[in-house]
Formats: sequence, structure tokens, C-alpha cells
Amino acid sequence: MFSKWFTHAKRSAAGKVVSALLGVMCLWLVGTSAAVAVIEIEITQGGESAIPIAIVPFGWKGGGAPPADIAGIVSDDLQRSGNFSPLNKEDLIGRPVSGDKPRFGNWRIAGAEFLLIGAIDKAGENYNVEFQLFDVSQQRLLSGFNFKVTTQTLRNAAHQIADEVYEEVLGIRGAFNTQIAFVSVEREGGKKSYKLQLADADGQNPQAMLTSPRPILSPAWAPDGIRIAYVSFENRNRSAIYVQDRQQGSRKKIISKAGINGAPSWSPDGTRLAVTLSFEGNPDIYVLNVDDGATRRITTSPAIDTEAVWADDDTLIFTSDRSGGPQLYEVSSSGGRAERITFEGNYNASASVSADGTNVAFVHGSDIGFQIGTFDRELGLFQTLTDGSLDESPSFAPNGQMIIYATELGGRETLGAVSLDGSVVQSLSLDTGGVREPAWSPFTN
Repeated sequence: MFSKWFTHAKRSAAGKVVSALLGVMCLWLVGTSAAVAVIEIEITQGGESAIPIAIVPFGWKGGGAPPADIAGIVSDDLQRSGNFSPLNKEDLIGRPVSGDKPRFGNWRIAGAEFLLIGAIDKAGENYNVEFQLFDVSQQRLLSGFNFKVTTQTLRNAAHQIADEVYEEVLGIRGAFNTQIAFVSVEREGGKKSYKLQLADADGQNPQAMLTSPRPILSPAWAPDGIRIAYVSFENRNRSAIYVQDRQQGSRKKIISKAGINGAPSWSPDGTRLAVTLSFEGNPDIYVLNVDDGATRRITTSPAIDTEAVWADDDTLIFTSDRSGGPQLYEVSSSGGRAERITFEGNYNASASVSADGTNVAFVHGSDIGFQIGTFDRELGLFQTLTDGSLDESPSFAPNGQMIIYATELGGRETLGAVSLDGSVVQSLSLDTGGVREPAWSPFTN
């Protein structure tokens, strides 16, 4: 939230109408509903060393058209990562299917370093999907298996295959079969509607968890990938933090004290939330037990301390202006002395930590506005990854290879994604309105 206060000030200076933090009092309408809006993803900057791979359309052993374009979904996933360059369909020299023996020499001449083939077969009301991944230069099978899926999980099967290819070739777990949470802003009947939505990592299959006529703030995934915490202003005089179960649709009020109740972040074990509370007079960091609502105060500075995230079970990284401007600090989750960790520039806020705890993404202020920066906790290296003027709310993919964030494009709220090394940049836009507050889901298995 800290960065939002300063970002809002920046927007106000530009003549945009914004709401102050304590003025955002909203009535939330809870429910789960299907949404027709889809996030469109466009690669605006690709990796220069993308690996050429031939992805052959999967064979279909049933009648009529195949139930899904598995190869197309896998190709789109891998291409969006920036690490792979799938051959065009017209450049494919053959159409082998699962079980066929590839002619490696021909594929090598076609420029493919890897080859993916597969097949789909009807199995009663379900489908069998199988695939093989080959190393063309070494002429050997790298991976291959088959599994049974339903009509509803065919896309998930394609994402799982893309994950397998990604890991076999790069040695890094793929994150295609994950989800993102985000807040959409749409106009319905002349009025704004805010929705907390979930979608697959490729923007498909969106569903609205929560709908409100007023802004929605700070969605945060639990490590189990099922629960999401967020801030609610149902009582116009007092905010509250809720936890909602995305599978059951149930929700629970966790805390609602006087003043600010905000910026929830889950502990690695999923039993606690780091939150910002001000019921004792000043915005400080607290750790809250999800089961019983008990709180423990972590910081006691007269400064504004907020936006704490967990680096590991015992360490929190948070934003504070105790040095005069917003910077990132580390503190034990049990309390104690806080240590400043960012020193580049006068503005660093809104941290997100990679799952392995080694990298921190954050909002970095510069002469041209606000960009996404990263800090390597082990090496102490800082770099700026984006070049926007209003980039905020970074969130790591669960494999740590991409960072999704909120930005503006042509005056419209949208999302961006950038690789950890800055070589791959994506633009993500909602076809029916603006989108903000992204949060990438964790791995669930």
C-alpha cells in the first residue's frame, strides 16, 4: 500500500483523479461467476537466443475435428516464455504422431533442435493424451508419457506438456499450468464494476471470485493455491481482511480493527499473514494467526511501515519511510531490529520475493517515473527491468523466471510481464476494461 500512496500522489500531480487510501470505502458483493473477458498476451520483446523447436499437430484418432489444439497451446506457451522459437506450421517437414520414429536428419536440416509429437484418442467420455519429446541433434527421446483427461482439463494437459518441455530442455520447472489473480475494472451501465478474477497463466478460463462497485485491493495467494486473502471495506467505517476459499466459495473475516487493515501476505507454511495495521496509532507490521486472529506487532517505528512479504519462514521484507523516503527493509518475523536493503535511488517499495528467496522484485522510482527493479539478496546486485512510467504491483511466477506487474499503456490500466533478466517483455490486456493488482499463483504440487 505504501507505494500506492506515493503513486497516487504522482497521478494527482498529473491531473488524474484518485482516491486516498482511507477514502476507499467500498461495499463488496461476494460470489463466483463466469466472466467472458479474456486477457490477451502479446510478446513485445523476445529472447535473442530462443531455442528452435518443431511442435507437430497432435494426431487425432477420433472422428471429426480434434477436441482441442494441444500442439497449438503448447506452442503458444513456449513462445510466450521467450526461451523457445516454435517452427511455423508451413515449415514442418512432416506430420509424425506419437509412436512414429522421427527422421532426425530431416528435422535437423529444417532447423529444429527439439521435436515434440503426440496424439489424442477418445476413451469413453474422456481422452487419452500422449506425447514424446526428442533431442534432434542427439537423436534420442528426452521425455514422453500419456494420461487421461476430460474435456474440461484438455487445456491443462497442454500446459503440463509445455511445463515438461520447459523443464527437460532448460532444467527449470515450467509455470504454464498455474493461475493469476487480478482485479478488473469494467463499465457496466455507466458505472464502474471491480472484479477479483482468476485466470489460467495464458489468460484463458477467467472466473470472477468477487464483484464490487468500488475498488478491490491487495489479493494474495496462500501457499496451497486455494485460499486468497484480500482487503474488504464492507463496513464503511472500518476495513477488514478476509480469506476466501476459491474452490468452496466460502470466506472468513480474519481481522477488522480501527484504522488500517491492509496488505496481507501469506507465510510459507500458510498459517500466518503479515499485515499492516494502525489500531495502535501508527501503520506498522504485524503477524496474524489465520486460525484465531491473534496478532503480534513486529515494527514499532514512528515511520510508515507497510507491505510486508515473507522472504522465508523467519524473515520479512517491508516498505518504510524511516530513512526519509520509501525503501525496503528486512526484519525477523519475531520482531527486532530492521535492516535497510535498498539504496539505489530515493524510492523503492512494494516487494515481491521469488519462491526460493533469492530475488526481490519491487517498484523503483526514477526521473521518468516508476519501473520494476530487482535485487539479488545473495549477490547484492540491483537492476531495472522495465522502462514504463507507472509500473507497480510486481509478482513473481512460482518458478522465479517471470514477473507480472501492473502498468499503463495509452492511458489504460493493463498488465505487463518481464523475464528475470529483462530480455523478454509481454503485454497483457483485458478485452473489456482495465486490469490491475496481479498476483501469480504458487505451485500446488
